[in-house]
Parts: sequence; structure tokens; C-alpha cells
Amino acid sequence: MPINLFPSTCPNPITALSFDYGTERIGVAFGQSISATAKAVAVLDAKNGVPDWGQVKKLLEEWKPDCCVVGLPYNMDGSSSELLNRAIKFANRVSGRFKINCYGIDERLSSKAAINQIINSQESRKKKPIDGVAAQIILESWFNEYNLQ
Repeated sequence: MPINLFPSTCPNPITALSFDYGTERIGVAFGQSISATAKAVAVLDAKNGVPDWGQVKKLLEEWKPDCCVVGLPYNMDGSSSELLNRAIKFANRVSGRFKINCYGIDERLSSKAAINQIINSQESRKKKPIDGVAAQIILESWFNEYNLQ
């Protein structure tokens, strides 16, 4: 099932929890649209792309977002990939299990941007895991595009 990029109507302000989907780790960030900012809040372990759904539920209950955003890992040429299909499946499962709208955004180069941000901030990767920072970048990008709608 395809994933929408934005809600059909754009309520403002809006809060969101974002996911940088991966087969071993899933970065999570929370943010809001007023300032289009986000903060990395967790990195979930995944087994072959499957998270501990109890941890996902706990994050949704703690942060109470209006929606979720999942990074869509297209290939550099814009074509789809197996990881893209799995990220969409993950978004659909989050939506179905927890009855929350999930949207997607092209996340190409978000991990590279996360590495650069960590290097420039002089913080170690242990203190600031790449996956969480990538989720933050994904959500901030989504808010910037969302606010233009």
C-alpha cells in the first residue's frame, strides 16, 4: 500500500514522531511544526527490520504525536529498493497497530547528513547515535516541506 507524503488537510500546529527505518536499528525523533524542529529520542533495536512493538507503543504513549513520519530510502537514482518496500511496510504496520496516520518523506542522504552533524558538533557517536540524528533530520525536513503546504 503506498504511503502519503502529507495529510489531505494540513492542521497547524502538528506534532510527529519520526522513524529512520533500518533492519538492525530504527532511529526515533519527536518534533513539532511551529518551529519545524525535532529531537532524537531513541534508537530501537530491530531483528531483521522488526522492532519490539512494545517499545514503539511506549514511545507513542509517551510523546502522544499527532502523526508519524517514516523516512523512505529511495536509491540515489530515485528508484525503489527492497529497503524502501520494507520501510513502507513498517509505516503501514505502525499505522494499523496503533491507529495513527503515518506519512513518508524521501530520506536520501539523511544518514550522511547525520554523520556530518555529529562530527561538526564534536559529540561522539555513542552520545548521539546516527540513527536518532537521522530521524531528527528526516522529521525536520518533513516539517519544512509540510509548512509550505
